[in-house]
Amino acid sequence: MIVKPSRGSDLIWVSKDPDGNKWFEAQISLLDFSPVKTTDEDKAVYLGKLLKNAVRLNSEFLDKWNGFRVETYLDFHQDWGLGSSSTLIYNVAQWAEVNPYYLHFKVSNGSGYDIACAGADGPIEYTMKDDELTVAGVDFEPKFMDKLYFVYSGKKQNSKMEVEDFLKTKKVSKAQIAEISDLSDKIATSKSFGKFEQHIDTHEAIIADILDRITVKEEHFRDFWGSVKSLGAWGGDFLLATSDKPVKATMTYFKEKGFETIIPYRELIL
Repeated sequence: MIVKPSRGSDLIWVSKDPDGNKWFEAQISLLDFSPVKTTDEDKAVYLGKLLKNAVRLNSEFLDKWNGFRVETYLDFHQDWGLGSSSTLIYNVAQWAEVNPYYLHFKVSNGSGYDIACAGADGPIEYTMKDDELTVAGVDFEPKFMDKLYFVYSGKKQNSKMEVEDFLKTKKVSKAQIAEISDLSDKIATSKSFGKFEQHIDTHEAIIADILDRITVKEEHFRDFWGSVKSLGAWGGDFLLATSDKPVKATMTYFKEKGFETIIPYRELIL
């Protein structure tokens, strides 16, 4: 995200994709943060809400210039759902010099995990307990890394709506929370490929039970030889697949199922 001074007294916002094409534009009034004109009304209203709350946390951050031009650049397809919203919140918080978690909780009901990821330099373990947040680095570089793949589901889930639906209708027991936390530790420290698969299958089954849905493997990949786990908002964005077969065989399987974007773990993870 690049911030520059501009003529006038409004904020001009331009978002570009990896090819440099504009996918969102807005002119936002700095008086009330309402859209003056935009290519997407909903996105512009959300952006205004985000900026208004950043000002509430630091009333002076927009005093530097009369008008602003902000340009943002994605390095992945905007439909992939790889944390573009959380990265936006994190970047605006950096610009406003405010705590990114404070800003996040003013505009979202999410746990804040994705905000922690936006500011992380590597794998992390995120814990939220009694309103206390803990972020700890994790050393995750297993020998079976080349057997892990990310498969794009072909649809981007609206994380905000998924969270709101979950909070309204789903209940999680303390026993389930403890079991999921234990599995997270086991997944992060797995040395055995077989154990890793076992742990993510168990995790997937627990979440399916909580959400009252079938697992993504049962729904789409019953004949797949490895494990398949939902990531992010359930049923959308990317899936994690494990495979001990050659790369070509793995790629071919998913492409024959209609899933064209399959990215080896090493190619996506920094």
